[in-house]
Amino acid sequence: MKMFIDGKAVEASTGETIDVVNPATGAVVDTVPAATAEDVAHAVACAKAAQKVWAKVPTWQRAEIMMKFLELVERDKEQLARTLSDETGKPITEARAEIGNIPIAFKAFSERAKHLYDEVITAGSEPGQETTVVITRKEPLGVVVAVIPFNFPCDLFDQKVAPALLAGNSCIVKPSTDNPLTLCMLTALLGEAGVTPGAIEIVTGRGSVVGHELCANPDIDLITLTGSTEVGIETAQVAAKTLTHTALELGGNDAFIVMADGDVDLATDEVIWGRMYNTGQVCCASKRFLVHESRVQEFTDKVVEKISALKQGMPAEDDTQIGCLISEKAAIEVERQINLTVEQGGKIVLGGKRNGAFIEPTVIVDVPAAADVAKDMEIFGPVVPIISFATEEEAVAIANSSIFGLSSCVFSADQKTCARVACAMEAGACVINGASFYRSFEEPFGGYKYSGIGTEGVMSTFDEMTHTKSIVLKNIL
Repeated sequence: MKMFIDGKAVEASTGETIDVVNPATGAVVDTVPAATAEDVAHAVACAKAAQKVWAKVPTWQRAEIMMKFLELVERDKEQLARTLSDETGKPITEARAEIGNIPIAFKAFSERAKHLYDEVITAGSEPGQETTVVITRKEPLGVVVAVIPFNFPCDLFDQKVAPALLAGNSCIVKPSTDNPLTLCMLTALLGEAGVTPGAIEIVTGRGSVVGHELCANPDIDLITLTGSTEVGIETAQVAAKTLTHTALELGGNDAFIVMADGDVDLATDEVIWGRMYNTGQVCCASKRFLVHESRVQEFTDKVVEKISALKQGMPAEDDTQIGCLISEKAAIEVERQINLTVEQGGKIVLGGKRNGAFIEPTVIVDVPAAADVAKDMEIFGPVVPIISFATEEEAVAIANSSIFGLSSCVFSADQKTCARVACAMEAGACVINGASFYRSFEEPFGGYKYSGIGTEGVMSTFDEMTHTKSIVLKNIL
């Protein structure tokens, strides 16, 4: 696979490549170029020049190019899904669903782009301004860098690249080194659809080189990053030196609260969706399960029964429901976190074992509220740690004890209870009677505290990716 720079498929200037490995089998899927600092500088220069040309393309025409891109995605959808599954370890059914999301996002952002109307501050709105009219309009920032994580590469490509291009910016994609192949294919398809050469690019390589060089380049106008909190903080520090805009969607340790009157059948069904999907590698997955002491045994029995019925297997097989993690290294870290939780008082009642990049779905009971996982230790895998509580106030206190605040959820038959808990959550979202794993393309998605800066979605991304300019018609009346 090649990079896509200035409208062309290119190798690294040194010819060096990086293997992309199927985490389920250990086989090499393909290779990608290992870009150098000089390659990054060239890409940025091309993107800066191309942005001036792309910005002059009318919005309706940009939207038509996005629709042509969707035709190409439809043409290649099975190849895209197979590649995504192979390089990520994602079950093929989930990979197909992620490719299927691309039209939803690109159509929504295209429609929104055509409705970013200028606004008018009318004459006489304040004393002394009786004859002056002010027009405010949105203008592109310039060059956008989209740093995309491994877990949902296509969904995050949609969230970042579509609005960046539709707003008139150029966009440079920095994919994860673990699974860049599908995004290389999508970027090339945008070029094939008619995006100005250089206005959409993808640069592959190690984050320590490519990521740093992109974030430190003074010609970058926005870095939109989804990733870990540690990487987000480092990125913000580098970007601050050039006052580069940042939009950061970072880690989470979402609380899943089941009150005494909660529907345990519903809640345990939602655990399957909200914790097992993508083998637990979801930023806004529910990761701390706070269950009222009167319902803990029932919840545990039912969640163990339902998780045990799932098939974990090779990601390429159509009936696989749980695949593997992105790498054996990631699985070793989850194994360490499981063992630590046991050392701190938890008891494994299901799973707990690792085989290469595969982690068995795991349920841990009797987890103390003082355990690391109950606060700030985010487990990026299919693990359900259960923590009991006695009162609503205690549940809220445990939930809010984390440095993270991405999403949250509460199960109760009493809507007043749900409303109180939702308003008390120090998080960017609270799902009522559903798992915290909820993210529509339309909603403004983002977190409190160490979970990030800014929001992303059809409703709000254009605000992050544009300047607001005031044009003052002084004494026009």
